[in-house]
Amino acid sequence: MDAAAIESLYREHGHAVLRRARVLLGNEDDARDVLHEIFASMLDNPPSFRGDSSITTWLYSATTHGCLNRVRNQKTRARLLAGQSQGEGVDSGNAESAVIVRQLMARVPEALAEIAIHYYIDEMTHDEIARVRGCSRRHVGDLIERLHASVRDAEAVQ
Repeated sequence: MDAAAIESLYREHGHAVLRRARVLLGNEDDARDVLHEIFASMLDNPPSFRGDSSITTWLYSATTHGCLNRVRNQKTRARLLAGQSQGEGVDSGNAESAVIVRQLMARVPEALAEIAIHYYIDEMTHDEIARVRGCSRRHVGDLIERLHASVRDAEAVQ
């Protein structure tokens, strides 16, 4: 992919990447950093996009992974910054879910964090999650149950 094609993708899909990152991360600055990291990496290294799905699906996945990585990388710093604002830039309709998912993303394995995003933020059904993840509906149910168990365990510790 050449620079002109990547610029075109940025102009066409950048707003969607930014919106998703903003919801997952809860603030504009981190969301913009993820947006720029995704498209800059496409310039530096050819993207792993093989055409198996749409570019929108690939960017959706890249944004989710970029946000998960950012949350994990900031986990130690976040512990030091008590009282950090959690609700900035999140639609009021799912603000509570977004806060919960952001807290979970730092504590659970990546597979469970992705399920939490799909289930609570994206409000996807088990079938939709199974299609996106390329697994069975039953496996999605098992992952959601593991996620709920993780939440119960965390609540028991508090």
